[in-house]
Amino acid sequence: MAEDFISAQTLHKRLVAGGSSVGLSTAYRTLAALAEAGRADVFRDTNGERLFRHRPGPDHRHYLICTECGLSLPVESGPAEKWADRIARTSGFADVRHAVELSGRCPDCLRKEDQAQTR
Repeated sequence: MAEDFISAQTLHKRLVAGGSSVGLSTAYRTLAALAEAGRADVFRDTNGERLFRHRPGPDHRHYLICTECGLSLPVESGPAEKWADRIARTSGFADVRHAVELSGRCPDCLRKEDQAQTR
């Protein structure tokens, strides 16, 4: 899997370009299974497409993702994790999952836009 978030379609194209005969539906199923097993993090982009990233360890992580170039940075998420745990505990629910999605434009993309506007 790629270092940054990647869609199943993009991963499929890379695999096919590398000589693999894997089908697109297999790429989708495999990425979904990795996410379900806790081995990949999932982010929905502005179009609602699911993007996947390898999870390097057992802990759930949250990211800040650039909507222009796709740069992803892990962010400190202690307060969000505590909030989700408290909601699960006080509601009586079990196996509660959550997703916190943070996106914007990174400094490099902002700088490129500023440079293009001053030309």
